[in-house]
Amino acid sequence: MTALAEISAYLDAYLRVRDVPDEANAVNGLQVENAGTVSRLVAAVDASLETILAAGRAAEHPPGPTLLLVHHGLFWDGNVPLTGRRLRRVRALLECDMALYAAHIPLDVHPDVGNNVVLAERLGVRVAGWFGAYRGIPIGVWGEAPDQLQSREALVRRLGEMLGSEPRLIPGGRAQVGRVGIVTGGAGAMIAAAREAGLDTFITGEGAHHTYFDAMEGGVNVIYAGHYATEQVGVQALAAHLSDRFSLPWEFHHHPTGL
Repeated sequence: MTALAEISAYLDAYLRVRDVPDEANAVNGLQVENAGTVSRLVAAVDASLETILAAGRAAEHPPGPTLLLVHHGLFWDGNVPLTGRRLRRVRALLECDMALYAAHIPLDVHPDVGNNVVLAERLGVRVAGWFGAYRGIPIGVWGEAPDQLQSREALVRRLGEMLGSEPRLIPGGRAQVGRVGIVTGGAGAMIAAAREAGLDTFITGEGAHHTYFDAMEGGVNVIYAGHYATEQVGVQALAAHLSDRFSLPWEFHHHPTGL
């Protein structure tokens, strides 16, 4: 057993949750306490009711008190009463003695376990720099495509195999991939930032309809690999890091949305 307060304090400092800017409703940090100890870690992209219930069922057998690490927490709909869907989620957490910790932009931009850095590493793209501004900080990473991924088709195929998704290519740039930028999640609005950074290919999760023309007319290949799919990697890396530091077992709860 490890004290929840110890893990939470470590995460706050490691992820710099008080320093990294984010939406107010992200509420980064410990969102729900449990009785005070943790014997296992579960990583997930979203704090959905199904995720909480599935993690709770798994905890009924050996381990016990659980810390659920998520990228998207409970409070995106704002300061609303504890009724309906929110009540069902919180009640399920409390009934399972499960704590909840959320990290949104602090996890996206982390230099070691962040979504962007980890996705680049898994693709074999060595990070050479950062680009794109979010509330005054750079958010995206870029690097040169490895030799085996220097065609658009090879890069799309590799992403699909690695993430279990069906990436969509908007072929606005050259056929041979050179500089690749990554901002996971819903960053279609950052195509212009990718172009300004001198990138010919940009990987993100999803974007609006008009971003097709942003890509085609801006001369940038854009690969939409799925919001959920691209943001699996950070919580997995974070849970593995905590497991090593605190000697706790961890698992990933996979609940793809197809988006």
